[in-house]
Amino acid sequence: MAQVLEFKLPDLGEGLTEAEIVRWLVEVGDVVAIDQPVVEVETAKAMVEVPCPYGGVVTARFGEEGSELPVGAPLLTVAVGATDASSAPPGDDRAAAEEPSGESGSGSGSGSGSGSGSGNVLVGYGTGAPAARRRRIRPTGVGAAARVAAPVTAASAAPAAVAASSRTAPVAVAAGEVNGRQGPVAVVSPLVRRLARQHEIDLRQLTGSGPDGLILRADVDSAIRRAGEAGSATEAEARTTAESAVAAASTAQVGEAAPAGAERIPLRGVRGTVADKLSRSRSEIPDATCWVDADATELMAARAAMNAASGPSGGPKVSVLALLARICTAALARYPELNSTVDTAAREIVRLPGVHLGFAAQTERGLVVPVVRDAHTRNAESTGAEIARLTELARTGKLSPAQLTGGTFTLNNYGVFGVDGSTPIINHPEAAMLGVGRIMPKPWVHHGELAVRQVVQLSLTFDHRVCDGGTAGGFLRYVADCVEQPAVLLRTL
Repeated sequence: MAQVLEFKLPDLGEGLTEAEIVRWLVEVGDVVAIDQPVVEVETAKAMVEVPCPYGGVVTARFGEEGSELPVGAPLLTVAVGATDASSAPPGDDRAAAEEPSGESGSGSGSGSGSGSGSGNVLVGYGTGAPAARRRRIRPTGVGAAARVAAPVTAASAAPAAVAASSRTAPVAVAAGEVNGRQGPVAVVSPLVRRLARQHEIDLRQLTGSGPDGLILRADVDSAIRRAGEAGSATEAEARTTAESAVAAASTAQVGEAAPAGAERIPLRGVRGTVADKLSRSRSEIPDATCWVDADATELMAARAAMNAASGPSGGPKVSVLALLARICTAALARYPELNSTVDTAAREIVRLPGVHLGFAAQTERGLVVPVVRDAHTRNAESTGAEIARLTELARTGKLSPAQLTGGTFTLNNYGVFGVDGSTPIINHPEAAMLGVGRIMPKPWVHHGELAVRQVVQLSLTFDHRVCDGGTAGGFLRYVADCVEQPAVLLRTL
């Protein structure tokens, strides 16, 4: 008899909680092998092909292309072992409710024994045989009905609360009538009677605190205070309700104001993550920007000399971005304040020991920031090779979440878009970003004479909590000096 195993969306790492189904790679009825990719999903970090840890026949898929699933939600079910569909009665889904045991992971192609596994594929599964778990019995009857019941929302709860209050109100009134006095009220003072009339207090509802239940002025004053507090609460509730109604009407008007045919694009996946991160950066980081123009003629000449020295088959060419990355790591060694982050909970600046250099890359899926690990230990050639490798992965959508996180400083070359300057938003939770404009011929005073030189604008956006303008200016000036005179780098090589 075939055993039906449920494969759930695994933890894809880096704290991701959901993924969008981009494309199914298998159909119901297909035979799959262990570790065969079955679905392509897009997380907030990258596009990922998810392999299945079971081998067998696909019996069901969960989720349509374009829908989002949380981590731990069922992806598909696989019949492992015998593939005779007639071995189980129609509609019997008890096997699907079972978790794989330590002996059930050896489907077709899984090897022998319970020690076989699918290998280290993704975080959360595929690292060995699954541990034995108790069988879960699918609830029936009232439990099942409760599982599919609609959740109680604020909108649905409000009428219920009103109905409940309307049912309990007569009970309260009846209690008042029972406890009240139907005959003469125990009030001696005319002042107390007049005070009660002025504030519309029903003396029959009061219990006197005087001798033999005599109603005193203090009793009426207490009733007046209680009535005032209840009225204030009612007014506040009414005001809140009115404000909510106004806000809802305003929202509706905004929605209605959209012209016919307007396109609405959901902020999800990479675009949604970028939007959230940029919004958080703007709201949390008090950033400032300084910039300077630099003569990059000598830097371009040095790059040409490096590439010429390597010869026709002497290895990959050194890019301008690689040289700028090497300059940044040298500058961060001098100004470590900018290679840090702010721990807001502890109110501490955390200076980081190594430089993991991120660089902005524009792809068809949007803006991504791959990270060159340990950039402070690399030379220009090694940095350039790693940038080229990560850029190719970014273009094909094959960057892993780990390759897109953990940066400590970002280099943004917006000059490729043909612009001179920008004030970039810091890549939260980093403390700074260097922007590089296009390098182009411009009039420049060189050695006291006007000449045409290759000029570039450099801009540094920094978190003003980690340093002041003097540190930021020193960093930017050092970068500009290295661009204008690459030999300055020889001091730090």
